[in-house]
Amino acid sequence: MHYTADRNGNIVKEHSMQDCLLEQLYGHAAGRLLLKPLISPKLSVLGGKILDSRFSAFLIPLFIRHHKINMKDYEQVTYASYNDFFKRKLSDGARSIERQNNLFISPCDSRLLVYKIDQNCRFTVKHTEYTIQSLLRSKKLAEKFAGGYAWVFRLCVDDYHRYIYVDDGEVSQNRRIPGVFHTVNPAANDVFPIYKENTREYCLLKSAHFGTVLQMEAGAMLVGKIENHKCDKKVLRGQERGNFAFGGSTVILLTQKDRVLPDGDLLRYSNSGIETRVKTGEKIGKAKNNLTVPV
Repeated sequence: MHYTADRNGNIVKEHSMQDCLLEQLYGHAAGRLLLKPLISPKLSVLGGKILDSRFSAFLIPLFIRHHKINMKDYEQVTYASYNDFFKRKLSDGARSIERQNNLFISPCDSRLLVYKIDQNCRFTVKHTEYTIQSLLRSKKLAEKFAGGYAWVFRLCVDDYHRYIYVDDGEVSQNRRIPGVFHTVNPAANDVFPIYKENTREYCLLKSAHFGTVLQMEAGAMLVGKIENHKCDKKVLRGQERGNFAFGGSTVILLTQKDRVLPDGDLLRYSNSGIETRVKTGEKIGKAKNNLTVPV
């Protein structure tokens, strides 16, 4: 069960069958017994092949009806498979990219939580708790973002699963961190969590207006897959960075100290554990050095 808010202040409860199932699996000894075969690489590969097959296309109309997806927002094409549909593109004009240089934008459609990066900063990605250092597996890189903000964008299965760069700038090469799954004794106390790390991939964007921004994609359990595009060193605000194949997934941005100030509603809701629903390209913050009032 999650609480989410829109940008108009309306708060609702969201009940995701997928999240409830995962909470049951991770939260109990019997569920942890089932997890080991479920997350095996062989099963993941098989699942991916099934969802890439033409046979899987029969799932598309069922998914659209169940999640009440407005297909007018998307390109009017025939999808060859379920994964082809899952990676569907928006039609022209379906999203508006904020072009004012000093305004910080969302890289994707998602539910957003914002965290101040300090010694106590911990956040959860797909039922795994991270610190900034454990997320990056680098103390030196983590220190670069001390005092800044971590922006965690949680995508649900019915969301648009493509994501963009948030500013003009130069990007580093992608670094990939393989997922890790550490089994525990399934007879252990139910409150002892199973430990895993999501597969993730990140780049550093030397942005024109917000300092260095780290952008990371985290894959989900089972067949969640990160598909980032090859690109030149220079990128533009709103340029597509990549997409996820099937599986609810997460985009994470890290911003440096005194570079970006998140919008007030995002901070208020995040402090209460309430996610805010945001769309690709919409304003979610402002360059701090351009503020006209003390902060």
